Amino acid sequence: MLSGRRLDLLDPSPRDIEIADIAHGLARVARWNGQTAGPHVFCVAQHSLLVEAIGAGLEPGLRPAARLELLLHDAPEYVIGDLISPFKAAIGDSYKTVERRLLAAIRARFDLPAPAPEEVDLIKRADGIAAYWEAIHLAGFTPDEATEIFGDPVPLPDGAAALLVPWAADTAQARFHARFHALTPET
Repeated sequence: MLSGRRLDLLDPSPRDIEIADIAHGLARVARWNGQTAGPHVFCVAQHSLLVEAIGAGLEPGLRPAARLELLLHDAPEYVIGDLISPFKAAIGDSYKTVERRLLAAIRARFDLPAPAPEEVDLIKRADGIAAYWEAIHLAGFTPDEATEIFGDPVPLPDGAAALLVPWAADTAQARFHARFHALTPET
C-alpha cells in the first residue's frame, strides 16, 4: 500500500488498513470493467458515494455509522478489484471469503459493528438502484435491459444524478476521502 502498510489478504489485520489506501485504491478500480462512457472510468469510489447518497435518500435520518456502512460496502475492492457479478458467481466462495474477511477487518479498523439485517437490506437495495442507473447512463444498457436485470427503476434522490458523471481518479479519491471524514469526524 502507498501508506507503507502490508496487508495479508488471507488474514487481514485492522492495523494494516488505512482510509487513504482505501480511497486511493477505489478511485482506481473501474466499475463495469471499464466499459463505461466518458473520458474517465466510473470508479468504485464514485459508485460508493452514489450508493451512500441513494441509501440516505431511501432512509432519511440514518445514523452516521449506517451511512458509513453504505460508503464502505465495496471497500474490500481497494485491494481485490471489482469483479462483475457473473464472474463472482462462477468462482464461488473463494472470492466471497476473502471479501468478507477484508470487510470484517475494515469494520474493526473503523469501529463499525456488523450491520443489522435492515441495514444489509438497505445496502443491497441502494446498490441495485445505483447499478440500474449506472447501466443506462454509463454502460450502454437500454432501460428495458436494465429493468430486466436490476428491477423497476427507483428515482434517484435530489443531487444524486450528478454522481453519474465520471470523475478523474484524483477527484474521486479526494471526494471519497472527504465523505469518509465527514461521517467520522473523530477519526
